[in-house]
Amino acid sequence: VQLQASGGGLVQAGGSLRLSCAGSGRFLSINRMGWYRQGPLNERELVATIEASGATNYANSVKGRFTISRDNARNTVYLQMNSLKPEDTAVYYCKAIVRRDASAALHQYWGQGTLVTVSS
Repeated sequence: VQLQASGGGLVQAGGSLRLSCAGSGRFLSINRMGWYRQGPLNERELVATIEASGATNYANSVKGRFTISRDNARNTVYLQMNSLKPEDTAVYYCKAIVRRDASAALHQYWGQGTLVTVSS
């Protein structure tokens, strides 16, 4: 199972970016998908998650500015980021919780990360 993230870049404060992360490989289903980020001096932290049902969860720091969504047919998760702030600068990673086969086991996979830089 592979996750390919894209969409990062350089943007001015107040601007917007949209991240995408597509899952590929052999698996039965993808349960939770999410975005995490790691700034230059910080540990990796949760940004937002979305269940297969569509239920979402956000970090307080991004509520009202970021929107997570997914396309189950394309095994893709998106992160629409609006009103970006310099403190949003980080490498953004996608994560997926995957059921590979008919067993009850779930497996966690990470994408390679995409850099978001917000200038003031």
